[in-house]
Amino acid sequence: MTMIDTGAQAGVQTGTPPDPDATARPDGAPPVTASRHPAAPAPDGLVERLVAWAVRQRAVVAALVLALVGAGLWALSTLRVDAFPDLTDVQVQVLIEAPGLSPVEVERLATFPLEVAMNGMPSVTLVRSVSKYGFAAVTVVFEDGVDIQRARTLVSERLQGVREQLPAGAEANLGPLSAANSEIYMYTVSGGGKDLAELRTLHDRIVRPQFRTVPGVTEVNSFGGYVRQAQVVVRPDELVSHGLTLHDVVEAVEANNAVAAGGYLEHRDEQYILRGLGQAATLDDLRNTVIRATSAGVPITIGEVADVRYGAELRQGAVSQDGRGEVVSGIVMMLRGENSREVVRRVRERVEEVNKSLPVGVRVVPYYDQTDLVNGTLATVKRNLLEGGLLVIAVLLLFLGNVRAALLVAATIPLSLLCAFLGMRWLGLSANLMSLGAIDFGMIVDGSVVMAEHFVRTLHGDEERGELPTTREGIAARLVAAAREVARPIAFGVLIIMLVYVPILSLQGLEARMFRPMAITVALALFGSLLLALCFVPAVGTWVFRRGARESRYAERLAHWLDRRYSRALGVVTARPRATVLTAVAVFAATLLVVPRLGTEFLPQLDEGSLLISATKDPTISLTRSVQMQQELERTVKMSPEVTTVVSRVGRAEIGSDPMGVNQSDNFVMLKPREQWRPGVDKDSLEREITNRLTERVPGVAVGMTQPMQMRLDELISGVRADLAIKVFGDDPLVTRQVADQVAGVLRGVPGADEVRVEQTAGQGYLNVRLNRAAMARFGIPMAEVQEALETAVGGRPVSQLVEGSWAVDVAVYYPEALRTSAEAIGAITVPSPSSGGSAGARIPLAQIADIRLESGPVQVSRERAQRYTLVQSNVEGRDLGGFAADVRRAVEARVRPPAGVFVTYGGAFENQQRAMARLQIVVPLSITLIALLLWASLRSWWLAGLVLVNLPFAAVGGVLALWLRGLHLSVSASIGFIALFGVAVLNGLVLLTTVQRARQGGATPLDAATGGARERLRPVLMTALVASLGFVPVALSHGTGAEVQRPLATVVIGGLVTSTLLTLLVLPTLYAWIEMRMAARAERRRARRAARHDGADAGPIGGPALPAPGGAGA
Repeated sequence: MTMIDTGAQAGVQTGTPPDPDATARPDGAPPVTASRHPAAPAPDGLVERLVAWAVRQRAVVAALVLALVGAGLWALSTLRVDAFPDLTDVQVQVLIEAPGLSPVEVERLATFPLEVAMNGMPSVTLVRSVSKYGFAAVTVVFEDGVDIQRARTLVSERLQGVREQLPAGAEANLGPLSAANSEIYMYTVSGGGKDLAELRTLHDRIVRPQFRTVPGVTEVNSFGGYVRQAQVVVRPDELVSHGLTLHDVVEAVEANNAVAAGGYLEHRDEQYILRGLGQAATLDDLRNTVIRATSAGVPITIGEVADVRYGAELRQGAVSQDGRGEVVSGIVMMLRGENSREVVRRVRERVEEVNKSLPVGVRVVPYYDQTDLVNGTLATVKRNLLEGGLLVIAVLLLFLGNVRAALLVAATIPLSLLCAFLGMRWLGLSANLMSLGAIDFGMIVDGSVVMAEHFVRTLHGDEERGELPTTREGIAARLVAAAREVARPIAFGVLIIMLVYVPILSLQGLEARMFRPMAITVALALFGSLLLALCFVPAVGTWVFRRGARESRYAERLAHWLDRRYSRALGVVTARPRATVLTAVAVFAATLLVVPRLGTEFLPQLDEGSLLISATKDPTISLTRSVQMQQELERTVKMSPEVTTVVSRVGRAEIGSDPMGVNQSDNFVMLKPREQWRPGVDKDSLEREITNRLTERVPGVAVGMTQPMQMRLDELISGVRADLAIKVFGDDPLVTRQVADQVAGVLRGVPGADEVRVEQTAGQGYLNVRLNRAAMARFGIPMAEVQEALETAVGGRPVSQLVEGSWAVDVAVYYPEALRTSAEAIGAITVPSPSSGGSAGARIPLAQIADIRLESGPVQVSRERAQRYTLVQSNVEGRDLGGFAADVRRAVEARVRPPAGVFVTYGGAFENQQRAMARLQIVVPLSITLIALLLWASLRSWWLAGLVLVNLPFAAVGGVLALWLRGLHLSVSASIGFIALFGVAVLNGLVLLTTVQRARQGGATPLDAATGGARERLRPVLMTALVASLGFVPVALSHGTGAEVQRPLATVVIGGLVTSTLLTLLVLPTLYAWIEMRMAARAERRRARRAARHDGADAGPIGGPALPAPGGAGA
């Protein structure tokens, strides 16, 4: 809250001369200017006419305020609610399923053509991809401001042209329209004595379809369990005895499982649709499918040469919980831009219906619910706003000295918030930690306090002189006259604070998506407060102050006590201007030495109330062994009593957007409420405890600590899951891996490095079957025959479908498991040579026509900007990110020499920080320039404007020292705090200098003007500092969910206002008096020199008579 000069400001702004009849206070307190009716008031402007209209039409104003209450409450009830803003950039994911292909083939045959097509699109800033076994994810990032639906349309159009180039069996589709906060509800399906296959079937057929119809849900991903599959397991010896090949079986399954469309026929007067129902519906239908007939006409069916049964699809992922074994899980994805709290509420309601439709004992049990985070964050914001509001009201009651005036001002707080809610609803902003957490009620009540304080002062002075009007019309006229004096300064004051937030709108990228809603929301609240100050307070004041407005005796005594002590301190500093200025400069210089010690970071880490442990194992590990290790990991994590449940997702789902291998897992660790933790345990110590325990009990697993939403945000924004990412680009993966290992070695030696790891790009076991074309030609075996044997019989490629009601089950043809478990078994698989007579030719083992070897190869291929790279990741422990990244860069440049064609870049959260700080180096000076222009417009003097701007470095002194004392880093959040602080700090100086300058123009000496004006504005300046800082005290001290992000901003404002207020009250008057006296002395010397030159010219020739002075005695 910023007090603006009342009568003083009015004298300058409206041309009203200083009141010569300023009455002395009976208790010796500073004089109260009794603003009488001006003899020659300035013509009314728009603002003054608005105030007069509000008082005349107070019933209309009251009705409009009631309408505002209704509209604001409606807006609040329908407002989108999130933990924090959607920080995801405009990006579209393309998910490629290429069953059976290795990462290298996926990159070459699918990813690369897709990248080439996407790179040529308009407004694309980045294309990156990850190619894994049988799967790839290509992310296309667009410029901010591009409509997400248009972006998806552009990608879809390009995708249509690329689909023809994809390998056979590969599919490419757009990922769901989701954001970083879209994984809103995760659950398991368990109970009823069902096995994993049955539970997975129940989930896919009963649970998932019902959740997908919930409004606001874009996708429901199934994860874990076994997907039901009809399997035709051929018996090779039976094939040989019947003279059949694998291709014959595959062809029979495909050809004998179809529906024939027969058109329609007319019979008598009726029409009948003709259907040929040949599709298999049961396993017996498959068994009885004829492959072909023998020469004797005897049919050979599939059941004679193969075992037909139900089994499970080959899978690349699993889910386990609490070390008790595997479970079936689901993930509800929210449509981007939806209200998360509302969508989760609908999902919760649907859970009850879903559970009723499941077999007895089977239940949907949630383990992650994002509304816990949303509700915790909103509770923090509500508590901070309520406590801040109560502190503001307490200061108003203390200083205004009139309960009715204080309550009238307090009423504008909720009304201003309702204005903000209405604007947010109109602009489509969500209510979250950032948009609401930065609202300071001190700033919101600024204009209303000035208006109400001036009403109290005016009516109190009238009453002391016996001039208080006795009629309602008289009171109304008096209030209009008083309001005219301050209406324009109020509008100017609120405008300067609003304009301070304008540069924040120029931010780009992640920081723009985070802080723009905050700036818009604060501006909306300030605009609402301005209208309320100009219309609501004067209109309602005609009722509230109809019997006058006396100040309480306590307020008068407080003012006297403050003035006596302040005048003594002011006398000391103004008597020693050089010492005062040198002390202030020394404090500023000492603070500059503290700045490098602060350290920098992008944003403080938001505590989500849960953990996510990313675990990486050996690349060659099997899914079965990986799940076993996960269960041991879960049991180890559960040893900490703060943990309630641990759910691990290993690998990837059958249809998913997360390209993890079976050697990788995400472990969701749900925690108890903080009040139930062991004494002395905080989140950092809990993370260290879990990490140390895992290192001891689960060897061979590299773990990294993060949080669910933070992990997904990092992954979507920068493609990595760490604070610092170093990408080593180059075409040869072996060379980039060597350089990456060198970088990692250097990184581990830098203080603060934690969880340093090189992305597993190599080490995957490959069974390479290199076909010998000469041998194949000798036996006459076509390439397609061998490929089908490998692809279908070993890989289990679906070749048809079995219809079960409205559901379809894939049918796959396999060789027996014994022929699919080792290199020798693969080599023993036989393929037929072409027939040389009426029967099939010889059966040739693969070992005779191919070189079969176990080799090591890439686990994945990562690409960005059309180049391969190897990733080195590190988190930061115990120090700031900016300083750590600078040390890493220096160490890597000094000790790592990449070969030609290889280069290193730095990214992750550090990349966001670098971009944000570079932008703020432009935004903050722009903000100061705007302030300077507004000051000049108000004071019409550049030197006075410069004097007010001296407030800025001293406001920064308090902010820097406050950050340092609290151990906080200089982040984007703290930088926004400095911007908000500057607007409030400058107005304090403006208020005081305006009063001082008025006194100086009235003929006072520089020292009298400085001390008198400063004493007169003591109460408003103190109210400014107290209300603005106390409004942020709950935010600065809060430990609720999400408080970490707002804490630096509030700390900067509070600390900055302390030093800024001291400067305003002590240094600024001293500087003004000192400079003004020197300027006056210099002007006097110039006048003396001019007078001397004038006298010398008037003396005439030497020895001649002196000329009489004009108008002198001789005239």
